[in-house]
Parts: sequence; structure tokens; C-alpha cells
Amino acid sequence: MSICKLPLKEQVKEQTTEEALNSYTDELAEQYAKEVGVDPRPNETISEINESGAFIRQPNAFIQPFGDKEGDLKADANRYAIYWATGCNWSNRPVIVRDLLGLQDVIKDQLTSFSGRTHRYGHGFGNQPGYKDPITGAYFLSEFYKRANPDFKGRATTPSFVDVIEKKTVNNDYHRLTNYLEVQFRPFQAKDAPDLYPKKYRKEIDEFNDWLFPHINNSHYRMAFCQSPEAYYEAYEDFYESLDKLDKRLETNRFLFGDYVTDSDVRAFVTLVRWDISYFHNVGPVKKPIIDYKNIWGYLKELNTIPAFTNNSNPKKLALLSFGGPKKGNDLFRGYNERILSKVDFDALWADDGKRKNLGKTPDELFLRHPQGESYEDYAGEISTTNWNSPSWQDRDPKNGVLSVDASINPIVN
Repeated sequence: MSICKLPLKEQVKEQTTEEALNSYTDELAEQYAKEVGVDPRPNETISEINESGAFIRQPNAFIQPFGDKEGDLKADANRYAIYWATGCNWSNRPVIVRDLLGLQDVIKDQLTSFSGRTHRYGHGFGNQPGYKDPITGAYFLSEFYKRANPDFKGRATTPSFVDVIEKKTVNNDYHRLTNYLEVQFRPFQAKDAPDLYPKKYRKEIDEFNDWLFPHINNSHYRMAFCQSPEAYYEAYEDFYESLDKLDKRLETNRFLFGDYVTDSDVRAFVTLVRWDISYFHNVGPVKKPIIDYKNIWGYLKELNTIPAFTNNSNPKKLALLSFGGPKKGNDLFRGYNERILSKVDFDALWADDGKRKNLGKTPDELFLRHPQGESYEDYAGEISTTNWNSPSWQDRDPKNGVLSVDASINPIVN
């Protein structure tokens, strides 16, 4: 009897984790989707393309802030989990920040994977026993979205910050989610947790982060998903011009805002670490690899020495993520990552020579620390909103990502 003809409960009992990886069919995914009432994942290359063929990313659907005002979400221990995907730069951010802040015992995390052979229903848990989320029992990430908003019609995305008690998404705003962890979850952080989002520099950091989004973080997707040559070359030139500015900035700054790692460095790292080993497959001609940007390359190698960075956005793991080792058979054409990059000594390639630390006033200290006796009230503050969550396509046009000070210049002095 075919596994897909077995009653659902029997399938769960008979499947081992290894079998689940090899037998999660589209037919079975469709059965589960009907059971829990979720729809197929919308296609962004259709629903998020404007009249000129440019990719305009959907706004985040769940943007209720964490804060201290009435109606704000409240920080709590053991209530939330970050649902993320290894290959998703957006979702690597909050996991890195969580680990830097020592919140692992406060906020769970769960990796998503495939849903059926063709991934028709988006993020699922196909590599888990019974194809279910081990925390909540859900089959699909979109279940948390439907439970939070039954009328939700967009793409269920990672990261999703899920209330695992109510089993619903409460926030998927990657523009500001790390800031909530840094500020509203301050009472739960480790005693020696770094200050990644200094209160006196938040305006500058927010403005820079909102520039990073269209020009660096989203550039891969603007090139990979666009549907016209004009949109492609606009994104292409924008990205490389922006890289030139970052490289110039990092010539005299150890990190993007000077001597210490900030929230902005997390955002830059998770994108740039992927370019030479993953993103280039989707974007076409490469004007210049990241490794040829002297200052950016040294900067990335230093950040990669920090466990929270390399554990959650490991270059070697990302490079080989989609290839799974040698293929069976004698395929004539195999991709660069499988043929060449799988044999590269990543430890040697990514070895940090330690020279960049001399750009900082405190070479042996990567992080700014909170002052002794600082209270939550001293550190707390309302987190800014962003135009990138506007429902207006015009507001989300990448051309709107401008800075008051050129990106090549660090506007603050440590």
C-alpha cells in the first residue's frame, strides 16, 4: 500500500525521521494543508512585481511592536520561539542577536524546512518526525499566520516570532525584531550582554539599517526575482555602488559604527557572507566578488570569529546547503559549489589575520558593554517604525532608501 494512502495517524507512527526526509510527497503535503486549512504559498515573482518588472518585496504583516505602552507586545520568558531557515538571511539575524545577548534559555528557536517535494505550501517541517513542528505540532509555518489573522493571504516568511502558547505569529518584522530583542528583552539578557543598540545612537543606526535593506540586504532578491533587464541592471549597479561605499567606510572603521559590533553589523554580515558562495548562482554576472573588497573581506572574517555569527551563518554550511554532497550517477555538468567549493579549506579561507582590531580603541574588545547600574528604564525606549512596512508600493520603492550622511562615512564618534 502506498504511504500516501495510509490514514494520517498511521503515517506519523510508521515514519522515522530519515524516512520522512525521503517520502514527504506533494500529495501528502496537500492532505495536511486541507486538514489544517492553509493555502499554497503565493509566488513573489508574480504577486510582488511592479509594472516596470522590478521586485518590490511585500511588507511584513505582523508589525505590532514590543514595548511598554498599552497594546504593545510584552517581553516574556519561555513564551516565544524564533522560526527561521538556515539559508534565509532575514531569519539568521534574530538568532544571532539572541545568542549574542544570552537569551537562548528565554527564547526558543526552530528551523523550518520543506513542505512536500515542490515546497508548494512554503515553510514546513519536512525533516521532523511526522513532518510536524516539535514545539507546537504544526505542519506549516502559515498555520501560525492563519491563527493570528484568518484573512492573511501573503507569504508566510521567516523569521517569524511565534507565541508558542497560543500557537500564533505575533511579529515577523525583520526590520525591527532584533531591536526588540536588544531593548525590550533587556531584563532577560545575560549579565555581561553587549550593547548592540546604544540608546544615544539609535537614530543613526535605524537610518543606516533602512538604507542597508534596499541597497545591500535586498539586492540579491531584486536581481534574482525581477522580470525586466531595466530592473535587473538598476539593482545590479545599486548593489555594487553600495559595496564601494561600505568598503570605503570600513577602511577606517573596524565595524560599521566604529569600535564595536552593533545591530547593523549583524544585518550586513548575513547578506555579504552569502554572496560569493550562494547568491551569485541566481544573479548572473558578478562585477567583483566580495573577497576582492579588501576592507569588507577582512571585516567579514573578523565577525566570523564570533561564535554567534559563525554558528548561525556558517560560510561552509551555506555554501553546501543546497547541494548535499556528490550526486549519484555521472552528471556531466555540476555546479561550482559541488565541484570546487566543496573541496575548499574554509578554515584557511576565512582565517582572520587579526589586523583589523588595530582600527579600534580597544583592540581586544569587540562589544560595547552596558554601564554598571543601568536599569531597564534607563535603556528602554520606543523603537522607530520603517517605511519598508508601508502598504504602498511607492513607499517601498528602493529609491527611497536614502541617508542624511553618505554611507561611506560613519556619522558617529565612539
